[in-house]
Amino acid sequence: MALSPASVGPVISEVEMNAGADQGATTVRATVVQACSVFYDTPATLDKAEKLIAEAAGYGSQLVLFPEVFVGGYPHGSTFGLTIGSRSAKGKEDFWKYHAAAIDVPGPEVSRLAALAGKYNVFLVIGVVERAGYTLYNTVLSFDSLGKYLGKHRKLMPTALERVFWGCGDGSTIPVYDTPLGKIGAVICWENRMPLIRTAMYAKGVEIYCAPTADALPSWQSSMTHIALEGGCFVLTANQFCRRKDFPPPPEYTFGGHEEEPSPETAVCPGGSAIISPSGTVLAGPNYEGEALLTADLDLGEIVRAKFDFDVVGHYARPEVLSLTVKTEPKHAVSFTSTVG
Repeated sequence: MALSPASVGPVISEVEMNAGADQGATTVRATVVQACSVFYDTPATLDKAEKLIAEAAGYGSQLVLFPEVFVGGYPHGSTFGLTIGSRSAKGKEDFWKYHAAAIDVPGPEVSRLAALAGKYNVFLVIGVVERAGYTLYNTVLSFDSLGKYLGKHRKLMPTALERVFWGCGDGSTIPVYDTPLGKIGAVICWENRMPLIRTAMYAKGVEIYCAPTADALPSWQSSMTHIALEGGCFVLTANQFCRRKDFPPPPEYTFGGHEEEPSPETAVCPGGSAIISPSGTVLAGPNYEGEALLTADLDLGEIVRAKFDFDVVGHYARPEVLSLTVKTEPKHAVSFTSTVG
């Protein structure tokens, strides 16, 4: 079911709704948001986020997941004027605008997102472009339903040209939150292809595995299904649905990687958001048709049934043969010490 940007609503199958009615307190209603940022306009993006959160809450959703860098935007097609050995003046100007649209963590935008989570009584997981001085990070923020900011995850390894405009996270921000809804964590886009970070999440007991992304390829669905089966967890993946007209017009914003400038209606990111159960069953999506809310009821009892078959860090582990060490201390470029006396 595709919905227009002006009327974003849920995608809930009759089977899912009926199943949820019988599952009682072990059921969590979750919504994945598939929508586009208002590029270069963070206040407008936050206004849009509130409308989407309110609509999801109206359907009884307890958990709402937004796409990768929803606040701040994913710069589809931008090269930031980079070629090996040089950067253009326009590319530097583009980065200045992108930096200006990012948010500080903590900061006023984080406070507003916390207030929205509390106002609409939802556990909120949302991607942002985090500004830390002059470096930007691809970050996911989490908030509980009382309006408390819980913490963040910074993407460990930006992909390809992303490394030009985002820094790398470290092991100090790989949280899994123990909440009344279950244990919730987030891994961003192609980090999900990294077996070791997935293993770290499984070891932390993740039950609702959030995977905000910018990958709309069909192969992404295979990855999400594999993770649900491998981890014995629910996987929620959220992507933006963006058309060329959602970005500033040329020459202010130009798209690389195209033989010609895309038409205003061209989908530069066609979505693919979905919700998948621990058995690999697709509960909602994937949607490639437009902006939408995808909603499903998660029967947490399915996790136990899936772990009986395969518990990757439990009865199916072989620590005497294979093991993982996760370094969780923050990594700083500069450390200061002092000697007193």
